[in-house]
Amino acid sequence: MFESHLRRWSLIPDGEPIITHSSHLLPVLWNGRPAMLKKSRDEAERAGGALMHWWDGDGAAKVYAHDGEAVLLERATGSRSLFKMATDGEDDEASRIICRTVERLHAPRQKPLPELVPLRRWFRELEPAAKTYGGVLAECSAIAEALLADPRDPAVLHGDIHHSNILDFEEDGWLAIDPKGLFGERGFDYANTFANEDLPAIRVPGRLQRQLRIVCAETGMESKRLLQWIVAYSGLSAAWFLGDNMNTSAESPLAVARIALAELQQA
Repeated sequence: MFESHLRRWSLIPDGEPIITHSSHLLPVLWNGRPAMLKKSRDEAERAGGALMHWWDGDGAAKVYAHDGEAVLLERATGSRSLFKMATDGEDDEASRIICRTVERLHAPRQKPLPELVPLRRWFRELEPAAKTYGGVLAECSAIAEALLADPRDPAVLHGDIHHSNILDFEEDGWLAIDPKGLFGERGFDYANTFANEDLPAIRVPGRLQRQLRIVCAETGMESKRLLQWIVAYSGLSAAWFLGDNMNTSAESPLAVARIALAELQQA
């Protein structure tokens, strides 16, 4: 799996392989530096490697080498974790760090854009799911359509911002990894901060409302618009789970969608 790139880029294995649903990763040493070799089977993951190269270490991990199959990244060696912060009483600060990192990613660059996926295409599975299941998903789909039809503040988007995709790179600070490479309204990138199904706190009463105030203060976003993106993203996440016959997993983003919809009614 890794042998050709180990030879090509003169890499030394420095740990056990990590296998995910879309990628194979291997900790390595490159010129004596800790790095991560990532080979992807997923088109969005491969596009993400090109986007990491485009960001050039500003808000995202540095890319040391890449080709059509693999990317060689700077490896995070810091001990801090946004996920741990969010579960250990520092949820507010974790959200602020996420916002500041995403702001760096969204900043315009004076160079040609890489190939990116339009946000409307990313949402293509929501409408069919809404027609099949109705209920909350239908509300999510209607709101998503309204947002996509009237985009604001277009930006290069990471596409999968959550607490485990922004890591501690010590002297380089907090940097993002694993982008999907999307293009659309910047509000989309903040929605998963509220709907990360791995985070037990997302259904805790008052959590969404508190983090909404923090994210709006950090980003200057209008709270109603951000709530709409939370609803839209939560519906999309649920649609993906339902499409994979993971109906139980879909309950978590649907719960967040209901909380956000209730807030919208009062906005």
